Amino acid sequence: MNQIYQDKRFYQIAEGILRNQEFQRRRTFLHHQDSVYDHSLRVAYVAYRMASFLEKYRSISVEDVVIGGLLHDFYLEPWRDQKYKTKNIFKMHGFTHAKIACLNSYQIFPQYMNKKVDNIIRRHMFPLNIIPPRYLEGWLVTIADKVVSLEVFRHPTELPRYIGLQPDKIVAYPRKVFIRAKKFVSTMY
Repeated sequence: MNQIYQDKRFYQIAEGILRNQEFQRRRTFLHHQDSVYDHSLRVAYVAYRMASFLEKYRSISVEDVVIGGLLHDFYLEPWRDQKYKTKNIFKMHGFTHAKIACLNSYQIFPQYMNKKVDNIIRRHMFPLNIIPPRYLEGWLVTIADKVVSLEVFRHPTELPRYIGLQPDKIVAYPRKVFIRAKKFVSTMY
């Protein structure tokens, strides 16, 4: 993490968001095996590194990549604490949080929002959300989010939570599959 804070260009872009009290609250929101703050910071930095490389070859907004990466999971309450009253999987966290994060970003950080940042946030869950990103910047954040989120595969029994399902509600057969997957993945590290 120190490498991220020591990157002057990255920090200059990210500082206003990182110092914001509402954004700081994400340090207490669990995301996979980490906090939403740390996850978002990693996603933004991985996407920033890719964008910094690519800007040598084509026009790209590194600023929008960093902002979109930081705000892609900007929901106001810890989603794991929510009790879903719906059985409709498409109304659960994995399918709805991108839109919610975008609306929250407009409320708290209107000065950073533009059409690219909006698209980055709304489309970062592709292919779970079926509409892909429109801009290269959005693809970079989407890819960075997937790369950073691969950590969840170290704990396969947590995979249902990733899209908003409660693992204790899963029937026996899929549970066996997750247990086998966990054993398999544990041999990879």
